Amino acid sequence: MQQGRGLSEASSSTDRSSDALCPAFSIVLPIYNEEKGVEVTLDHLQENLKGSGCQYEIIAVNDGSTDRTSEILKSRSDIRVIEHRKNRGYGAALKTGIRQAKYPLIVITDADGTYPNEKIPHLAALTSKADMVVGARIGAHVRYSNLRKIPKWFLIRFAEWITDSRIPDLNSGLRVFHKSVVEQFLNILPDTFSFTTTITVAMLTNGYMVHYEPIDFHHRKGKSKIKPIRDTLRFIQLILRTGLYFAPLRVFLPVAGLFFSAFLYTLIQDIFVREDLTERTLILLIASTQMAMFALLADMLDKRT
Repeated sequence: MQQGRGLSEASSSTDRSSDALCPAFSIVLPIYNEEKGVEVTLDHLQENLKGSGCQYEIIAVNDGSTDRTSEILKSRSDIRVIEHRKNRGYGAALKTGIRQAKYPLIVITDADGTYPNEKIPHLAALTSKADMVVGARIGAHVRYSNLRKIPKWFLIRFAEWITDSRIPDLNSGLRVFHKSVVEQFLNILPDTFSFTTTITVAMLTNGYMVHYEPIDFHHRKGKSKIKPIRDTLRFIQLILRTGLYFAPLRVFLPVAGLFFSAFLYTLIQDIFVREDLTERTLILLIASTQMAMFALLADMLDKRT
């Protein structure tokens, strides 16, 4: 993969001189059964963007909605509407919109009114110094339930280990990135809610600059489609898979180290307690050696591609 311009960074600054320059961008909205909030979200988007001086387009991808969402979208002449005949997933809707976007800068946000979309021009301006700008939900008014805080903390720590980078917000749905960069990863990005998690890990493990800008997070209009237990397990699986793909050494070597530590422990027992070399000790030695070899081979293949 092409290497980017640096490591991740986080900032609390909201007054940047780069705001003076507003690049053209395409906003991609993945929408599924959002009849209660989509019109308000679109109205707010247009209201905030028309006075910004930015050149933009709004692409609404209706992902097989079964309520009045399609009817509402088709009644508007100020957006581009793309229809999926059936529900294909959040990530699939984003990929459809990204491929159809006419501007080199892509903005993704949700249609449920949870993100402060008035920040979009500011976030877009920051891409002059980063490959991706993430609206990090670490603002003063952001609150999460304990049910979400615990798995979210472990997910972020795991992703930080895989990427060797600080990640204030792993899966924020408000972010801006260069289309040319993300197109390199479209084939491996999932069709599910894990899209944002995967693109974060993919870009960080490939050396791209990711900037985190603090934002607030509003109460959702309508029912959430996230299922905490199921989606947390999927996120863990996804991060592990992405880590194996982009940073195999950081996944395989700790496992090899664990097996080797167990080998040393049983070897000491064999020498000083049993006074005999057991099969368990040999198996652990072979396992640790194989894991180390897998790590090196995977890393070589990753660098070749």
